[in-house]
Amino acid sequence: MEGSGKAPRIVFAGTGGDSGKTLVTLAVARAARLSGLTTVAFKKGPDYIDAAWLQWAAASTTRNLDTWLMGDDAVRDSFARHAVGEGLNLVEGNRGLFDGMDAAGTHSTASLARLIDAPVVLVLPVTKVTASTAATVLGFTTMDPAVRLGGVVLNRVSGARHEAVIREAIENRTGVPVMGAVPRLKGGGQLPERHLGLVPLHERSNLERVEMVLEEVAGHLDMAAILDLARAVEPPVSPTVPDGPAPPKGPAVRIGIFRDPAFSFYYPENLEALEALGAELVFLSPLSDPGLPDLDALYLGGGFPETHARELAGNRSMMASLKSATDAGLPVYAECGGLMVLSRSITWRGETFPMSGVLPVDTEVFQRPRGHGYAVVATDGDNPFYTPGTRLRGHEFHYSSIKAADPDLRLALRVERGHGCGDGRCGIVHNNVFATWVHVHALGENAWAEAVVGAARRHGDVGR
Repeated sequence: MEGSGKAPRIVFAGTGGDSGKTLVTLAVARAARLSGLTTVAFKKGPDYIDAAWLQWAAASTTRNLDTWLMGDDAVRDSFARHAVGEGLNLVEGNRGLFDGMDAAGTHSTASLARLIDAPVVLVLPVTKVTASTAATVLGFTTMDPAVRLGGVVLNRVSGARHEAVIREAIENRTGVPVMGAVPRLKGGGQLPERHLGLVPLHERSNLERVEMVLEEVAGHLDMAAILDLARAVEPPVSPTVPDGPAPPKGPAVRIGIFRDPAFSFYYPENLEALEALGAELVFLSPLSDPGLPDLDALYLGGGFPETHARELAGNRSMMASLKSATDAGLPVYAECGGLMVLSRSITWRGETFPMSGVLPVDTEVFQRPRGHGYAVVATDGDNPFYTPGTRLRGHEFHYSSIKAADPDLRLALRVERGHGCGDGRCGIVHNNVFATWVHVHALGENAWAEAVVGAARRHGDVGR
């Protein structure tokens, strides 16, 4: 934990999806930071996009807390290590407060709040409802007595009378204080969305409009009450899991990372895990860089390459450099968007754009998800990174899939949960390239960083 102290903390949860919890969490994070409080934000679940927006609002690194991907101990320890001792720590939940993997709410936002001993503020949309909101809040307070529901923020309030009736009903019937009432904002006041979430931060050019929306939202919140609730906590449990393995002996390795508006989906812990094992990270842009420098391996994360497909296709020198390097044996670990840029082409909105041609497949982006949710895969074939038999937990979120492939395509992953490449398979292997739709988190899968650095070290040793 940074500094000493109680790590004031609060979880913002919703009654379900599209309740407004992201809007409220961003507004609180930005307002707290601008008031001079050191602010750290966390995102419950595997979401990259909300995490990037939270990082922007809080002006500090945002980390995901996902008990399914990482396990309880790693989540508790990650929060304790990275929370600020004094100031404010915010956690944005996902879906409804009690929505998890099953009817018991396993791995829900509520279970995370219990794990890190944090009070909850419920963001409650109130369109076309008044006193019945009290029944909703009462149900949330009694569902799990171990979850401390410390306050409610009303969202999409129609006017002063509407707010007054709802506030009286909730506070008189449940005893839960109303800590804000956000009206229906002009122009909808919503943040820009795509698919099932926000447009990535890197694709927004008019952040001034977003700042105006968040400032307006913050003006309708009782920040003093929210801060008092966040401070009414005990210090978090001290970390128990070691920081990680010591770097192996031997020369450093250079691992390239595509990171720009087309490729932004990386967990901080994944990059840190590579560095902890002795890797020097070299950040590159396939949109603007002419080619690859001297590298021992390449890690390509996810993003929305389809929205930049024309620019990617136009950078033929980078596409040729990728093909040449992989033909020469460069190890490449690619997830989702990384798989797409390694393919022969991306088809999107009726247009086809040539990519690097590293993999003997073509990809296409659709209007509906092709894979969405947690995944479990097991290696059952030779590949440059994992020992056959290795099982991995991850998640996938892609609207793209393989459109066409060579008949002798090698796939080294058996999909036990999820979609993968389809037909129960994933993990394309070509030379020293391994590409999958599944994202993994380094704190949940220690084998991942060791596999990537190990492949880089073996390749570097050959070239020395």
